[in-house]
Amino acid sequence: MRLTGTPSWLSARRDTSSSRGVQRGGPRPLPQVWAFGGGKGGIGKTFLAANLGATVALAGRRVVLADLDLGGGNLHTCLGVRTGSRVNLLDYLDHRVEELEKVAIETAIPGMRLILGALSHPGAAETTRGQRIEMMRQIRALQADVVILDLSAGTGRQTLDFFLAASVRFMVTTPEPTAIENMYQFLRAAYYRRLAHALSGSPVREVLRAAMDQRNERGIRTPGDLLSEVEKIDSQEAARFKRVISEMRPRLIVNQVRDSDEVKLGFSLRGVCRKHLGVDLDYVGYVNFDDSVWRSVKDRQLLVQAFPQSDGAMYIRRIVKKLLEEGR
Repeated sequence: MRLTGTPSWLSARRDTSSSRGVQRGGPRPLPQVWAFGGGKGGIGKTFLAANLGATVALAGRRVVLADLDLGGGNLHTCLGVRTGSRVNLLDYLDHRVEELEKVAIETAIPGMRLILGALSHPGAAETTRGQRIEMMRQIRALQADVVILDLSAGTGRQTLDFFLAASVRFMVTTPEPTAIENMYQFLRAAYYRRLAHALSGSPVREVLRAAMDQRNERGIRTPGDLLSEVEKIDSQEAARFKRVISEMRPRLIVNQVRDSDEVKLGFSLRGVCRKHLGVDLDYVGYVNFDDSVWRSVKDRQLLVQAFPQSDGAMYIRRIVKKLLEEGR
């Protein structure tokens, strides 16, 4: 299947053995896991997860989209998938289906499957840490080249844990001040959650716990202050602290961009995150404001299928091209 006007790299012949050149009969490589998070709802996170996933599949990769917004998943709506009585994530969480692989259903996009969210079940919104660890183990065992996780908005523990467990972590924001502020708070929460996991048995854990409260009595206000306190206690732990943070490297996509100043916003946010958190934020691209987007969402269609010549579809293909070239 080839979209009209799609660049040649997107019409690559599908290799069902692997997209990474692994020889037949060799060990199957683990899929890349892409997680989409953000501090605020309504920023287009689900829209981007669905359309980026479809574009990756059309490039010849095997893709599984997983709706992990356990409190109100709607990834299926972007794909025009009717849920009915179809198997979904709740069947897995309630042990009616033991393997997550068996929850993934086919979609209209060749090579792309969907794990429906835990629909119509508010109680499924909470999972234990043990459940999340097991779920990530099964996510990495899925028959796919790329697994895309559409996460809940906000900074809940399960959202942060799935985000941090992914191999590629995307944060989505729009240029609105509230979305930008919530994105920064999301990254800050992920930052401390990552350190708390990595340094859980460390002699500096009490300092870390204090630093999470910005009004702490130690006077720790920035990551630089925290690192200075850690260095006073244990130089080896300070080195581990630096390594853990350097490995985070989240990716940023700015959605609904209207002008050149908003395009530059991603670069500004990159500088802010480096200065105040010491985190390298990779600005992978933006998607402009486009009437075709709301039309595709309204019609329960993928933008890259319904309006392949639109500016929004072009910018989505550009982001995917960059990501796939990085993964070669």
